[in-house]
Amino acid sequence: MANRWKTLAGALVPALTCQLAIVHPAMAELFVAYPPSTHTTVSDRIFFIGTGAPDSDVLINGTPITDRSSAGHFAPTVPLAIGQNQFTITQGSESITFNITRDSLEPPQINGIAFAENTLEPHRSIARQPGELVCFEAVAPPQAQVAVNLAGQNIPLRAQPSSFELPPNYAVLTEQTEPYALNAAQYGGCATFNQPSNLGTPEFQLTLNGQTITQAGSGSIEILSPTSFQVAEVTVESGIARTGPSTDYSRLTPLPQGTSATVTGREGDWVRLDYGAWIRASEVSISSSPVPVTTTIRGIRSRQITEWTEVIFPLQVPVPMTVEQDINSLTLILHNTVPQTDTIFFSDNPVVERMDWQPILPDKASYTFHFKTDQQWGYKLRYEGTNLILSLKHPPAIDATVAPLQGTTILLDPGHGSSEDLGARGPNGYPEKDVALLISKLVRDELEALGASVVMVREGDDDLFPRDRVAVIEATEPTMALSLHYNALPDNGDALNTAGIGAFWYHPQAHDLALFLHNYLVETLDRPAYGVYWNNLALTRPSVTPSVLLELGFMINPYEFEWIVNPESQQQLAKALANGVAEWVVNQ
Repeated sequence: MANRWKTLAGALVPALTCQLAIVHPAMAELFVAYPPSTHTTVSDRIFFIGTGAPDSDVLINGTPITDRSSAGHFAPTVPLAIGQNQFTITQGSESITFNITRDSLEPPQINGIAFAENTLEPHRSIARQPGELVCFEAVAPPQAQVAVNLAGQNIPLRAQPSSFELPPNYAVLTEQTEPYALNAAQYGGCATFNQPSNLGTPEFQLTLNGQTITQAGSGSIEILSPTSFQVAEVTVESGIARTGPSTDYSRLTPLPQGTSATVTGREGDWVRLDYGAWIRASEVSISSSPVPVTTTIRGIRSRQITEWTEVIFPLQVPVPMTVEQDINSLTLILHNTVPQTDTIFFSDNPVVERMDWQPILPDKASYTFHFKTDQQWGYKLRYEGTNLILSLKHPPAIDATVAPLQGTTILLDPGHGSSEDLGARGPNGYPEKDVALLISKLVRDELEALGASVVMVREGDDDLFPRDRVAVIEATEPTMALSLHYNALPDNGDALNTAGIGAFWYHPQAHDLALFLHNYLVETLDRPAYGVYWNNLALTRPSVTPSVLLELGFMINPYEFEWIVNPESQQQLAKALANGVAEWVVNQ
């Protein structure tokens, strides 16, 4: 079940996104940074991040908040009932009232003999291949008879004996990943259609207690021709390929501009490509073709340019590819490709020990690069005409006789920025964007003292989208990219008892750096360890360099927040991070 009744908006992950709540009043002593006074969530609990005079009690619905830092900061968690919840936080004559609505994770309630609202699937127009399963789903009252009528077929939908839903991806951050059972009666069934045509819109039928109602679906069903082909060509610089037809699905290797593939399906504004990936229709142009997209590949050659080795794969047409990276190897898989390869030119190389290749029948070719060291420093892909260019970055030319980081370029990205993107906020309203910039400047000074050239993505209160920051990384091609942040949690987290350094990576080439810096900071500064995570974040995805996002502490933890804003601790953190970078680079 697609579960479109669940909103994956900021209401579900409020503390992970920027908070634009009230500014700390200049005269008042009681202040609550989170949640907003009116707030909606699906969490069964919520925390209140705030501060008050340390020598006076703060009460929540009449009960004193006993666990507060020396500065008076607090972060209690309270349970939420389904529906409306009201809380009043008071200190002396001051009070702040909150109206918190908890929505259910279940589908909407069914009123009478009807389908639950917004539960008919598919909920948008789709196109499929002849003979491919087309599946239908609905939420309806128990013991109902449910069917779909389409193109002269009556397709029964049967009640599923049990149905489980998964929590969102961010549940990993609070160790709450267990599937949960849905109580709604869910019905499902599938059919196949062999004749290419537009079958129209399915009609859902529900019968219960002798009464029958019908409801039209919200999208049409089309069966594509098996002999007339549509070809999608990527028109943007880097097409985002995914495992399914929405942004909820995982990313695959980005497709360079010019990549072409045969369309095998559509769903809403997404198209499915012949190797299984989905891409937005807005990122491709569609044209007709008498044949599907295929190519052969023969000789392969390489060349060295400044700081890079380029491997040229001559093709007849630009086809999709997948990159699989390991600790000391990188494999490039070309789809829709039949190899006729006999000769490869690959002389002695600064980074590559050797390249192996093998066919993957019937229509793939796999090329594996074995590196001379375990650490890879970055790669990029592009098409020049129909030639695919894989660029492999050389190690930095370090002159340790001058300084430990002489010859390196370190990019620092201070998280968030501007009044439009505060990031997380501390108990007194202090925004993440300000402390992230402050610590980044301190780290820059320490890195430069060790010989590094440092590029700052922002040096002021700049309003930058993630794509703007990624563009700086890709243009700079630094030795490494570090995005510096401070942490928060979703509503069901434990703000009072969660603290520590966290590190996030995406490409295997960044894993060792993330792990090393996390452990180095934890041990050197004697800080708690939040852990090292693989995470699909915009600032960890650049492949041109090892890219790591560091969460240097929890803004929402009353006690850790005092460490975060302490000037002496900030200087110690900056020095430790710079020394950790130097030690890691020197040991590669």
